[in-house]
Amino acid sequence: MSQDNKRVLVFGTFDLLHPGHLSFLRQARKLGKELYVVVARDENSKKLKGRKPIQNEQFRLNAIAKLPFVTRALLGQKEINHRYKLVKEINPGIIALGYDQFLMTTTLKNDLIALGLNNIIIKRLKPYQAHLYKSSILRKKLYQAN
Repeated sequence: MSQDNKRVLVFGTFDLLHPGHLSFLRQARKLGKELYVVVARDENSKKLKGRKPIQNEQFRLNAIAKLPFVTRALLGQKEINHRYKLVKEINPGIIALGYDQFLMTTTLKNDLIALGLNNIIIKRLKPYQAHLYKSSILRKKLYQAN
């Protein structure tokens, strides 16, 4: 499969969509022909990060779906332990990870191999002005302003 024909898959919360997210998504899109974006559920984000996103899952999903370079945006599985169901359905050639995406990704390659999905390439992407554009920084500024 040539790089032009590859389907790229990314996961994220995408709370307070900012230039760092947009850079990540554009980098991912350049890796293949189609970009599929799985937006984290509110409850799963709370379980993994200890807090719910500021924007609810439907708002975040709609914001991602409106981006012209996103082929399809969809909500993640309700049950975290079923997260690979979507990977099987989408059947990507590449899974792109953000520079700071480590939650539940440390065993990703081994998990994919165990599921028989050993042809998927995992690619970690570069940050974009991480000192300015990171959701945790923007959340802090938002709370300080109120």
